[in-house]
Amino acid sequence: MHLLAGWVAQAQRTLDIAIYDIRLPDPLADVLRAAFTDAQSRGVAIRLAYNLDDGPRPPIPPPPHTDPSLLEQLPFPTAAIPGTPDLMHHKYVIRDATSLWTGSMNWTADSWTREENVIATVDSPELAARYAADFEQLWSHRDVQHSGKVDSSPIAVGGIQVRPWFCPGRGDRLAHRIAKAIGTAVRRVRIASPVISSGPILGTLAQAVSDGKVDIAGVVDRTQILEVLAQWRENGNAAWKTPLLQTVLTKAPFAGKHSTPYAPGAVHDYMHAKVTVADDTVFLGSFNLSHSGELNAENVLEVADPALADRLASFIDDVRARYPQVEL
Repeated sequence: MHLLAGWVAQAQRTLDIAIYDIRLPDPLADVLRAAFTDAQSRGVAIRLAYNLDDGPRPPIPPPPHTDPSLLEQLPFPTAAIPGTPDLMHHKYVIRDATSLWTGSMNWTADSWTREENVIATVDSPELAARYAADFEQLWSHRDVQHSGKVDSSPIAVGGIQVRPWFCPGRGDRLAHRIAKAIGTAVRRVRIASPVISSGPILGTLAQAVSDGKVDIAGVVDRTQILEVLAQWRENGNAAWKTPLLQTVLTKAPFAGKHSTPYAPGAVHDYMHAKVTVADDTVFLGSFNLSHSGELNAENVLEVADPALADRLASFIDDVRARYPQVEL
C-alpha cells in the first residue's frame, strides 16, 4: 500500500487509473485516500475507470469486490465500464504521461496478503502514450469491445525492447505472439497463470511439453483449473482442450495452489500472478493465458531482457515450490 501511495504521491499533473477491483479496509484505504487528496491539492487531474460487474457470469476470473457507490463518491471523475460479457480487467496507472504502473495486482487487501502477484513500473513517455491511447478508448466509449486498438510495435526503454499489448483490440495477436515465443524457445519456458485455456497457447504448450526438448515448468491455481474443466464438460464446446490441458499439467512439472473457491464473502487467496518467460523474453500484465482474456480489456508488457527473464523465472520457481504438483 505504501509503495503504491508513494508512487501516486510523485504525480504533478495527471493520474489516469484503470482498475478491475478496488476495495480497501481502513487503515489501507486511509493511506490511498490521503495520497489522492494530496495529489488533488497540488492540482493533479485524476480519472478512474473501473469494472462494473452488472450480471451473472462464471467465477473465472473471480468477480470484483468493488462497491460502485463508494467510488462514485470520490472527488474526481470516475467511469464505470460494464463487465458483461467481457471484463475491464486492467490494473494500470499512468502518471504525468511519463510513467506507468501495471501488472496483475488488484487494489484489495487480499491481493496484498493472500495472493501471488507481479507489479511493473516503467518510466517512458512513449510507453505511457500507448497506455493513454487505450485509456482514452475506454473513457470515451465506456465499452470494452472498442478498446485495445493500440500500436504494439516495439519501444526502446533504457536500451531494452518493450512491446505493449492490449486486448481485446490485439487479443488474438497477443495469444499467437505468446504461443510463438513458447514454441520457439530453446532453453526454458516458465509460466505463472491462474488458468491456461487460450487455444493457440495451450496447443503450442502441449506440443512443446510432449516434445520434451525444452525445460518447461510453471504454477497455476488448481481450484480455478478444476472449475474450467467442469465448465468445458458442461458446455461441450471446448472439450477438445481437455486432453491438451491434461498433457501440459501432468507431463511437465506444474504446481497448483489449492485456493479457496469463489463465493460471496469468501477470501481471495488465488495464485494470481500472470507471467510467461520464454528464454530471455518476458510477458507480464493482467492477462490470464485464457480465451476470455483475449476478449477482455487487458494489457501485457513484452520485455526482451535476459536479466528480467532470469529474475521472473526464479520468482515462478519459488512460487511453484510452495505448492504440490497438479493433480486432476
